[in-house]
Amino acid sequence: MAFTAENLAADDRFLAAILHCANQLLAIYRESPRIASIFAAQQRWLLAHAGFALHYGHPDDGQSGGLYSGRFVDFAVKNDIASRNTVAAFMQEMLAYRFLRVVPGPDKRTRYLEPTEIAEQHFTRWLVTHMMILDSLDGGERADQITAASSATMAAIQPRIARAIIGSESVRNPGPTFNLFNWANSGGLVMDYLISRLPQFPRAAERVVIGPLSLRELREQFMISNTHLKRLLTQAATMESVGWTEPSRKGDFWLSRRFILEYWNYQAAKFAIVDAAAEAVLGPAVREEPQARRAI
Repeated sequence: MAFTAENLAADDRFLAAILHCANQLLAIYRESPRIASIFAAQQRWLLAHAGFALHYGHPDDGQSGGLYSGRFVDFAVKNDIASRNTVAAFMQEMLAYRFLRVVPGPDKRTRYLEPTEIAEQHFTRWLVTHMMILDSLDGGERADQITAASSATMAAIQPRIARAIIGSESVRNPGPTFNLFNWANSGGLVMDYLISRLPQFPRAAERVVIGPLSLRELREQFMISNTHLKRLLTQAATMESVGWTEPSRKGDFWLSRRFILEYWNYQAAKFAIVDAAAEAVLGPAVREEPQARRAI
């Protein structure tokens, strides 16, 4: 039986999983900033998942198989991911960076596209990271199964994840502070970094102090301008979601309970989606009786 968002959100062990996930995503970014930037803002992340799903054969859009511009644009607009111009620009960027390439297709009048090996490797790493974290909670073997999986298995599991993510209000709109960071360029990376600094999370605490915060380090690490970063943190501070313990941005930095819970609940919803897709395609992660599997 797959995890649900509710039992993940209620499990105190999930904090360690969240912190590990944030650190892993940051590690991926440091190794490959250009491709990792695709996942650094929600709109681009959703577009990437949509593109993979259409390539693998998304079953719900009522069009013929394959990834091509018209299908991608229509799907993104229909699902309120982005405007036509934004989707077209995203596709051109992916072609320029060689994350997409043109391939022969059944209709010679249509320019068909497919993800390149580096794009598929990056998605596989994203998926394996999430499977490893789920395995850490129940002793399952999802990560090993995915690592050894065939391309047909990936083609079965990814559209399930994409379809559920695109249709999930909990993933797409977890809360105002999360949305502020996740819709800004590089804002998702800044948010992952802030969460990764959490020493603990007493649920009754209104604020959790994470220590000194270097804006210079954030700017250099995530290639974000000083103006953009200060605006982002100022907006979050105005919402009383983040702040410093002393005036004029002095002292230690803190995160509000509300902000942490938005991130926590978002991760719970996302991991539940990944787990449900894994169970549907790979089978149960743990073979024991459900009562013996977990104590959540």
